[in-house]
Amino acid sequence: MKDYARSFYKGKAWRNTQAAYMSSQHYICERCGDMAGVVHHREYITPENINDPNITLSWSNLEALCQDCHNKEHSSAEVCAEGLSFNSKGELVYTPGKRNDNNSPGTGGGTS
Repeated sequence: MKDYARSFYKGKAWRNTQAAYMSSQHYICERCGDMAGVVHHREYITPENINDPNITLSWSNLEALCQDCHNKEHSSAEVCAEGLSFNSKGELVYTPGKRNDNNSPGTGGGTS
C-alpha cells in the first residue's frame, strides 16, 4: 500500500464501500468468475485523485477481483518487476522464482 493512500484504505468510508460493493457482487470475480477477495479501482488511485470520492468511492470505478486477476491487472500495467506480485492485502511481495507474464512474447510486455 502506498503511503499517500494508507489513511484512505484504513478509513471507514472505504471499508464500508468495499464491503457493500463486494457483497453486491456476491464475492465473485468480475473477470473470471472465481471467488473475489479484492475490490480494485479501475482508474488507479493517485496522490492527485485520492480525495476525489468520484474516483475512490464510486461503484462505477470499482471491480471485484480474485487475487490472480488483480495480480494480472497490475502486472499487465508493468507495475511489478519479475518475482514481485500483490498479496491478498494489496501489498507488494517478493516471490523467489516467480516470473511475471509481462515479459512474455505476445503479452505486450517488455521492450520492442
